[in-house]
Amino acid sequence: MIRIKNLRVPYDDPQPIAAHAAERLSISPRAVHGVIVVHEALDARRHRGAPIVRVYALDVQAEGEAAVLRKLRRDKNVAPAPDETVPDIPPPDIMWNNRMRRRPVVVGFGPAGIFAAWVLARAGAAPLVLERGRDVDRRTRDAAHFWQTGRLDPASNVQFGEGGAGTFSDGKLTARSGDPRMRTVVEALIAAGAPEEIRYLQKPHIGTDILRTVVKNLRAEIIRRGGTVRFEAQATGIERRDGRIAALVVNGEERIPVDAVFMGIGHSARDTYAMLHGAGVAMAPKAFAVGVRIEHPQDFIDRMQYGAAAGSGRLPTADYALTYRDEAGGRGVYSFCMCPGGTVVAAASEEGGLATNGMSNYRRDSGTANSALLVQVSPADWGGDTLGGIRFQRALEARAFRAGGGDYCAPVQAVGDFLARRTGTRDFAVRPTYAPGVRCAGLHEILPSYASASLARALRHWGERMKGFGADDVPLTGVEPRSSAPCRIVRDALTMEAEGTAGLYPVGEGAGYAGGIMSAALDGMKAALAFLTKIQ
Repeated sequence: MIRIKNLRVPYDDPQPIAAHAAERLSISPRAVHGVIVVHEALDARRHRGAPIVRVYALDVQAEGEAAVLRKLRRDKNVAPAPDETVPDIPPPDIMWNNRMRRRPVVVGFGPAGIFAAWVLARAGAAPLVLERGRDVDRRTRDAAHFWQTGRLDPASNVQFGEGGAGTFSDGKLTARSGDPRMRTVVEALIAAGAPEEIRYLQKPHIGTDILRTVVKNLRAEIIRRGGTVRFEAQATGIERRDGRIAALVVNGEERIPVDAVFMGIGHSARDTYAMLHGAGVAMAPKAFAVGVRIEHPQDFIDRMQYGAAAGSGRLPTADYALTYRDEAGGRGVYSFCMCPGGTVVAAASEEGGLATNGMSNYRRDSGTANSALLVQVSPADWGGDTLGGIRFQRALEARAFRAGGGDYCAPVQAVGDFLARRTGTRDFAVRPTYAPGVRCAGLHEILPSYASASLARALRHWGERMKGFGADDVPLTGVEPRSSAPCRIVRDALTMEAEGTAGLYPVGEGAGYAGGIMSAALDGMKAALAFLTKIQ
């Protein structure tokens, strides 16, 4: 196979990719016997009138490959295809079972917990999974009921249940890690029903609608290989003995003796954080970010990114990523979890508190784009204590809940009103998509003063550089308080066990070591492999 890198093709070129590969290698199209797309990105920068192009890396099977490589030996973008075998999971080993007095337990069935359990099950370790929420079909109905009626179920919602918070998101699969095991995660997702394009797209996503099927299929695979998955089973206590974890308490009454526990609790399990802290598990405060959701007509974002090419069926629904360093306030401001063709959703998990998130289906066809605009906050903003970030979030959510009317309607404010510190505009550029509904309110009165000041400066900065982005009638919906975990469960970098508590493996976003579906899944996988290595 021959690897071609940096092959640039106009986005609207109708020729098959094999024809472009043949032209690039200066061979006949008949000499190309197969093409694998390794990577595909869209370059829509359009500087100085440059066209929009797709940029490919391809592996090409061709006649006379050795001769082709000799001919193009000085071409830095043509070389033999490297061996990129997907790393395998260790096969089942009866000796592991002999060394395990008890089956490993996985707490939480989000991405980190799913892939910790998936690895353990494939290795023959028969994990027991405990998920405090409900299965994905039931929690989907519970979330829809909340959005329709404003009646929250604290046990089953956008934060808690099978698949974790990522199930109700855009389903982005981007990650910065170059760990080759990331490909194992991708292949597992594809085998469970994700589209094959996630193998090579620069910005892959699954979407909430497909994710629901994927997580069910992963669960079925874990069970087929000997695992057990229990829903509505919350870890409410732990016992530690001689520097090791000894037992879990489930639902306040059932005691399970344990030797190894993988804690993939998610960033909103505030009661579990308090339980672990009270039990003496090492924890530390962590910075995160808070802000609001901004919404635009999707065709505006398409025009902003694609110019005259906007509307082409050959281009994906456009997204954006923004950053701003607020020198006056000393904080970073950035877009987060941008959802093309999506909706803003109610993401509360506690009575009396209001939180938002963004969600898209695979087709991204709602007609509305939304993104969080977040301002960094740090432990210094709440006094530096370990659980202070949780109190900070709760206070913010309570103010938003009251400002929205106390029935889970969200406070909304037009950008022009926000910048002028007034309220009242209701004629928005796009109808706010948040359900159960919205009410006009002043976001300055909800956000900390330093956060609202930094956000205002960022909006002015972005508005100057992208005409219309910060138009007066663009709606802002508050608040988004849960960008990441508010604390970290301290662990050993090599063994991945909690500091001072052997056998306890904190994993994923809730443990403070990941920031999305892929990084959380990889973290759970690595912890499971570390455990399997330890007991060999």
